[in-house]
Amino acid sequence: MVGNSGTGTVGLTAPPQGGGAIEVRGLVKHFGPTRAVDGVDLTVAEASVHGVLGPNGAGKTTLVRCLSSLLVPDGGTAHVAGYDVVRHPRQLRRVIGLTGQYASVDEKLSGWENLYMIGRLLDLSRKDARRRAYAMLERFSLTEAAKRPAAQYSGGMRRRLDLAASMIGRPQVLYLDEPTTGLDPRTRIEVWEEVKRMTSEGTTVLLTTQYMEEAEQLASDLTVIDRGLVIAEGRVAELKAKVGGRTLRIEPLVKDEIHHVLGALAQSGIVGAADATLDLDEGVVQVPIVGDDQLTQVIGLVGHYGFRLSNISTQLPSLDEVFLALTGRKTSPRQEDAPGAAPPPPHHPGPGPAHHPAPQYGQGGPHGQYGQGGQPGQGGTYGQAPGQHGQHGGQYGQSGHHGGQYGAQGGQHDGQAAQFGGAPGGPASYDHGGRGGGQGPQDSLQGIGI
Repeated sequence: MVGNSGTGTVGLTAPPQGGGAIEVRGLVKHFGPTRAVDGVDLTVAEASVHGVLGPNGAGKTTLVRCLSSLLVPDGGTAHVAGYDVVRHPRQLRRVIGLTGQYASVDEKLSGWENLYMIGRLLDLSRKDARRRAYAMLERFSLTEAAKRPAAQYSGGMRRRLDLAASMIGRPQVLYLDEPTTGLDPRTRIEVWEEVKRMTSEGTTVLLTTQYMEEAEQLASDLTVIDRGLVIAEGRVAELKAKVGGRTLRIEPLVKDEIHHVLGALAQSGIVGAADATLDLDEGVVQVPIVGDDQLTQVIGLVGHYGFRLSNISTQLPSLDEVFLALTGRKTSPRQEDAPGAAPPPPHHPGPGPAHHPAPQYGQGGPHGQYGQGGQPGQGGTYGQAPGQHGQHGGQYGQSGHHGGQYGAQGGQHDGQAAQFGGAPGGPASYDHGGRGGGQGPQDSLQGIGI
């Protein structure tokens, strides 16, 4: 995880008084010339679900990484649960949970062992970690599979286990980065119900999603971002009204009469009536509503001509229509969140040992993934080629002789600083070196009392 090493004056203000659970002002994060997050302002109320919408490449995941201390922002301020994300990353990680786009469970461990391990790393006692692990397995309908290796779980089961792991420490703030991607409808609904229950118990949820139905189901407030910029915000109904307003849908009992209804409206002189359109497939006349008086006049006109109706209703635009109207497209021309973006970092930030403030993206070497040379590490995504301070890549390349995500396959801090290191002499569970980069046993399963 990123250590406590800020740049410039980022995040040097005191926590805001009387604000929300998340307070972001002017947040900036760039990768070379690409500004993945470009001056974002965001306020999230406590015990609520706040949705962040945007096409691919909008900057959603980069925003979440900054707010969870996995990336150091280049400008602006951000406070989560009262903690400055740059100045107080250790304290922050104790009160947040994170579930990313990809399940990050250890497939060699059972479901119960995964949850117990996270609990112990969050400083729960052995007794409390056991109890909490069993409670989460039951809560997410995984009790029968508790002792099976996670490698034998279905995709939906792994996602539920990942969510359970993010909740082990009873986080005050939970980040859900497109949590239901790839899930079947039944599992998706189960996740939604769990999120609703969590907020009813006081947890604040920041949800990024591209599923409009999901946003409508869960979020009380929405922020729409595109190319790193906030382009709209407000409640769902407010955004719908802002984009398209209401529409009166008139459905005659006799389908052929829709043309007569349209003609009567066109000749009526009522404001907006001439803009009425036909939906021939559904046999409906659609009239844009510009005000309550106009709505009353249109309904009175229909009654005056004696048209028999099977249905009449007002309708706001769908959130899909709002999204497309705001962004102007379904996808962004660049990838999330920058060209050559690295794989997602670990999804369960915990209070593990801080790393030295090494160059964040291998900036000390010509082949760092986001280094000055701009090319991925010669050894691939996890930087297999050797290089002091990540000269040959690796997602963070933090002082590891072999680069890699947090110094995978050895390096200066291997073993001694391994957050999830495996047993001595054998490969650990995360990329051959442990998520914290090590083959040492400091926080191996044996070391935490399983």
